[in-house]
Amino acid sequence: MAHTGDSPVALVVEEDEAARDLATVLIEETDLDVIACSSAEDALAVLERGDVTVAMVIADTHLSGKMDGAALARTVEDRWPEVRLVVTSQAREERRTEIPPHAVYMRKPWLPLELLRQAERATLTARAA
Repeated sequence: MAHTGDSPVALVVEEDEAARDLATVLIEETDLDVIACSSAEDALAVLERGDVTVAMVIADTHLSGKMDGAALARTVEDRWPEVRLVVTSQAREERRTEIPPHAVYMRKPWLPLELLRQAERATLTARAA
């Protein structure tokens, strides 16, 4: 976790430690702080705390636990519609129908530059709010 308290936050929700670490390192190069989570339940706990401004959630569709990444994205869309959603998956395009229409879908392996673009858009939106 690299959260200082004042900056908007990106939640990286990824079961695979290497992918989670890569996304975290990349986003740390932006103006967003990062909180890394290995499950949807951990991410929801952060969102529900209320002491952080979450600007972006990047979640893989494949997460263990009661909720996968697509269900997490639908929950975030319903409860925190201002949060930028990025959903990643190694699965074929069929998973796209399971995510909210406003979510950005990035097929794995995603390009680091595309992830940085999404983080920058989330930062601009959070600052405008």
